[in-house]
Amino acid sequence: MATKKQIILPIVVIAVGVAGFIGMSAMKKPPEEKEELDTTPLVSVQAVEIHPMSFAVSSYGVVSAKYETELVSQVNGEIVYLSEAFVKGGFVKKGDVLAKIDPSDYEAALIDAKANMASARATLVQEKAFGKVAEEEWKRIENGVPTELSLRKPQLAQEVAKLNSSEAGLKRANRNLERTIIKAPYDALIEARNIGLGSYVSMGTPLGKVLSTAHAEIRLPIADKELQFLDSKGKGAEVVLTGEFAGQMQQWPATIVRSEGVIDNRSRMTYLVAEVVDPYGLKTNSKGSNGSELRYGTYVTASIDGSHAGQVAELPRHLVINNQVAILDHEGKLRYKDITIMRQIGSKVIVSAGLEEGANVITSALDYPIEGMQLALPQEATLDDDTKEPQATQLAMEEKD
Repeated sequence: MATKKQIILPIVVIAVGVAGFIGMSAMKKPPEEKEELDTTPLVSVQAVEIHPMSFAVSSYGVVSAKYETELVSQVNGEIVYLSEAFVKGGFVKKGDVLAKIDPSDYEAALIDAKANMASARATLVQEKAFGKVAEEEWKRIENGVPTELSLRKPQLAQEVAKLNSSEAGLKRANRNLERTIIKAPYDALIEARNIGLGSYVSMGTPLGKVLSTAHAEIRLPIADKELQFLDSKGKGAEVVLTGEFAGQMQQWPATIVRSEGVIDNRSRMTYLVAEVVDPYGLKTNSKGSNGSELRYGTYVTASIDGSHAGQVAELPRHLVINNQVAILDHEGKLRYKDITIMRQIGSKVIVSAGLEEGANVITSALDYPIEGMQLALPQEATLDDDTKEPQATQLAMEEKD
């Protein structure tokens, strides 16, 4: 049988242990509460700007002269004169004498032609007199019927033909003499000269090549789908040409004057022709932005003024998926908006409908986008952190007190 001591001692030990546990639990600090983490996805946005826009169509081309003329000898002879301006790169005015061919033979031919015509005229006058005499003699004969031969009409017609032929010979001699002088057909730049002083040329020999300086032309290839953005298919549109001159970029004004009217078989492009008046600035002040001439052979890019697009917005192309863009609405939620794309220009698209002024288009990527999900902007998260920091500081100060 257990004694009284054996019963009381375990009870006392248990009581002391319980009391010690309670005391230690009372001394332990309560666990700090953890702040709730905000898992709302952060996004960046771009505000939509609606503004008027006029389209421009880009192209490129090489500057060339509107008129190019190969000078060819029309007579035979020796070159006896060359103008100092008749050199490659020289500028000449219309009618300037570039070269002369020995005119001696053609001056002699002109004298012969004049003599032949004078002889033909004299013979014609004489034949007319013979005809009148024959006519008077037939009047004295009664009951006589004269023939054309008896009235010398065939002889008269023959002398008239000889006079006409001599007149044609005189014109030919004059023309050949004039052709011994080679003149500039228009204000021109000399591209090439193929003869020298003392050279002998024959009919058809190339003498040189000249380029008109009055107008320059640039053939501009345009894709068929781009023509819709040009008024009147581009005719009469203003053009800004950009090219390099002396190591610097220059600009020149131009105008579309015509379309070639066909689609190129190889490039499938339509060619518009831009014209620049006085490209070398010889008559007018039509030089480039820094006073430089537009030289033939220059490679230029062209910006052609197009039609008015109205009120539109510009967006980066990568933000548009299936003609929709992601929008952050006024409640901070994700929404998808259908848009109408009018045109794509490089890395941007022109939106004509579907967006409002000031709408926030989401520009950052989302891992799992779901329409209607809650989103936040980076500045909103910063404001929340700034609000929580003073509160935590205040609690620490209260515990210290």
